[in-house]
Amino acid sequence: MRCHDIHKSFGTGEAKVDVLRGIDFTAAMGGMTFLVGPSGCGKTTLISVIAGLLEATSGRVELFGTEVAALSSRDRILFRRKNLGFVFQQYNLLPSLSAAENAAVPLLAAGMPRKAALDKASQVLDRLGLGSRTKALPKILSGGQQQRVALARALVHEPRLVICDEPTAALDAESGHSVMELLSRTAVHPDRAVIVVSHDNRVFHFADRLAYMNDGSITKTEMQTAWSA
Repeated sequence: MRCHDIHKSFGTGEAKVDVLRGIDFTAAMGGMTFLVGPSGCGKTTLISVIAGLLEATSGRVELFGTEVAALSSRDRILFRRKNLGFVFQQYNLLPSLSAAENAAVPLLAAGMPRKAALDKASQVLDRLGLGSRTKALPKILSGGQQQRVALARALVHEPRLVICDEPTAALDAESGHSVMELLSRTAVHPDRAVIVVSHDNRVFHFADRLAYMNDGSITKTEMQTAWSA
């Protein structure tokens, strides 16, 4: 995943706001790259551009050799559905669906038969410690359990890029550590890049690489020694 000189502005004239100011950013396969910085510095805008949810004002994003902005709207959706998995801060689970049904959504959207999709989703949930909760609705799950369902949904279709937007922000320290440990052990793969957006310095030690962001720019990057439990 490569970003080349990404600029993103909103508004025009005197109301114009420059949110991203010449971002060069990479995330390597087989590792977990943290994008860190204070609220409002442009982190969420950057990952939205990376995912093709927003178009950059200028610059280029390449995912696995494909320039996302050059794709048609339909092809962009298909590319994102196949190659990207998302873990959201507020989980974004569908309240009327069970844990397994929520986790199976990407497979069902891709046309997999329902039984096969639910079976695969249940297997992923079992690996995440929720094998006994596959039929539970989100409202009876704890915050940490809901985040595990969200993680299962992000991984179930075996994407090549997983993007996590503040995955521990709504969790206490113990639950946040548990979710990050699971993310590190299950999402990191030689054929996958993982980007984690966070300002929670309690979990920075899980990163292989830290990219610090402030006021729309990457100010520095640093490698870290792999963590151990």
